[in-house]
Amino acid sequence: MAKKYRLGIDAGGTFTDFVFSDDERNVHLFKSTSTPDDGTLAIDAGLQQISAAVGRSVDDILADTDLCINGTTVALNALIQFKGVKVGLLCTAGHEDSIEIRLGHKEDGHRYDAKYPPARMLVPRYLRAPVRERIRSDGKEHTPLNEDDVRAACEMFRREGVRAVVVSFVWSVLDTSHEQRAAAIVREMLPDVFLSVGSEVFPQTREYTRTSTTILNAYLGPVLQGYVNGIDAYMRKRGLHAPVQYFQSNGGMATGRAMAQKSVYAINSGPASAPQAGLYFAKPLGIDNIITVDMGGTSFDITLTQGGRTNISKNIDFLRYRIGVPMIQVETLGAGGGSIAWIDQSGLLLVGPQSAGAVPGPACYGRGGTEPTVTDANVVLGYLHPEHLLRGRLKLDRKAAIRAIEERVAKPFNMSVDDAAYGIFRIVNNNMVGGMRRVSIERGYDPRDFTLVGAGGAGPLHITALAAEMGISRVLVPKLASGLCAFGQIISDVKYNYMAACPMRLDANTDFGVIRSLYAGIEQEAIDALRAEGFKDADIVIERSMDLRYVGQVHECTVELGSMEISSDTFREIRARLDRVHKQLFTYDEPESLAEVVNIESTVFGRVPKPEPPRYPEGGIDPAAALDHQRDAVFPIGGRIQRVPTPVYDGAKLLAGNTVTGPAIIEEETTSIVVEPGWSAMLDPHGTYILTHA
Repeated sequence: MAKKYRLGIDAGGTFTDFVFSDDERNVHLFKSTSTPDDGTLAIDAGLQQISAAVGRSVDDILADTDLCINGTTVALNALIQFKGVKVGLLCTAGHEDSIEIRLGHKEDGHRYDAKYPPARMLVPRYLRAPVRERIRSDGKEHTPLNEDDVRAACEMFRREGVRAVVVSFVWSVLDTSHEQRAAAIVREMLPDVFLSVGSEVFPQTREYTRTSTTILNAYLGPVLQGYVNGIDAYMRKRGLHAPVQYFQSNGGMATGRAMAQKSVYAINSGPASAPQAGLYFAKPLGIDNIITVDMGGTSFDITLTQGGRTNISKNIDFLRYRIGVPMIQVETLGAGGGSIAWIDQSGLLLVGPQSAGAVPGPACYGRGGTEPTVTDANVVLGYLHPEHLLRGRLKLDRKAAIRAIEERVAKPFNMSVDDAAYGIFRIVNNNMVGGMRRVSIERGYDPRDFTLVGAGGAGPLHITALAAEMGISRVLVPKLASGLCAFGQIISDVKYNYMAACPMRLDANTDFGVIRSLYAGIEQEAIDALRAEGFKDADIVIERSMDLRYVGQVHECTVELGSMEISSDTFREIRARLDRVHKQLFTYDEPESLAEVVNIESTVFGRVPKPEPPRYPEGGIDPAAALDHQRDAVFPIGGRIQRVPTPVYDGAKLLAGNTVTGPAIIEEETTSIVVEPGWSAMLDPHGTYILTHA
């Protein structure tokens, strides 16, 4: 009987990662250089590596693959680079400028900065078409839909070459008839455009948030649709029978068709799977409070998970655009291996957010890069072996790294190359610690209550230094660290979010039957969708939540309800949960104040069987058999920076139980773990290094 495979593909800005597993607990990690212009080229290169390792053709491997998941930065990159499509907006007359007014919001740090430029509008003013219509806040019609306005707008959109159309009317979530009729006219007159309807994309109260979210969905939809179609066609051609699944920013998988229709869920697709993988390796150790950090070639991503649940964000501003749909709460910094060290006008040394990327890459890549980067600093400091990375496929030019740092940093500051390299290392660490504080301390969490999980190709090089700065005494680094997001994909479930607006008071006199009916409607839609994808009812799990607030407040809190039945019997528990969440977020609660419901939401999971963790042979404490060589590396010892002889261990030869004491370096195929003085690293039977501070 042929083996069954799972394949996770994470397309990052510098590398595309592949995690390939079979039903015999074998898990393999591969990397290829990302190809942003055509993602199938990087995928093909990775599949060829898998083919060579397994000894089977790509077509045969894919024919026996029952789960293939793709995480992508296509939507994110299109937004960052403003490479979405031309969008037209149909909105309630008088509300053409709501997306520009932005509720009067100005980003933190710029509230009183008159020179701070406004956000770039994804729909220019001349493509915002007013439509005379109006639904009132009680759901009743005030002004009938003027179909002539819709038709005139469609004619204008055709002349202007619009490729996507948004329909978003005021209070459409309480009566969708106007939006649905306008959408029907658009389909009739512009059958080839991508259509995005507010009450379908984000059916919740708040006009600005709904319109902004729906515009983002339309702006990115055709881009993601083209990407999905290309990947799907390539995979089918190579023999994959199972449909490709795509990873969403809400932390779950979705079919390509669902992802293309709701492309806004793809914006943070890449890093959203990291906490799932972090929990997978932490749970056998009895750990469910983790901070996962993923440092790749371009960025540094941080997520926090408490009690086994990763923080979810809603109604956030991402790259200056309001997004309402749930997203894994990821703090992203321009701090990766390719981040460039530079001197600003005031003579200060800074690192990032500019990145050398994959091309030309750091100076040590030998592809024409001349700017000093974090990777160049790690080579100079002795943390990276010039001949070792990716089984020697990626050679690093140490002389080029020294030259770049010497010319651009050491000479201007009249310091040694070692001091300059360590300065780059410390500055990027400080940048990352700032992001970690925002995720933890600034949100009411004590980082000392958490275990740090290190991921990404560059993350393990910095992980003990970061932990020390944060006061964290325990760190986990899985052997699959540099492909943690790709691994997280193959252990995740299908996940869809279904929402409805439900503006009403929450008290003993509430008509809970109305709320139950709304939940039943959206949950049945979700169940039908998962059944159509082949899930059995036993594999479908539903978790409920409500957006609640005290009467008179502007903003609401999301209160998790699990599978709780909504009734007069559970009302007091729901109310108490609002008080607890409010106190955690804002340090106080108002148990005597009246409360009200704003929106309801059901998160629906299609559970996918999880692969068994690998088992590594066990040995004693002594790691001497895995000692590969010794080389000089730079560490802070005795209050000053010193280059000292440092033992380097071959991670492939370490056995479970082997314990490495710092200063030391453990070299894995796709990364290296720097064990700083005062730290020790022990390999556990599941392939995770447990690093502890003495």
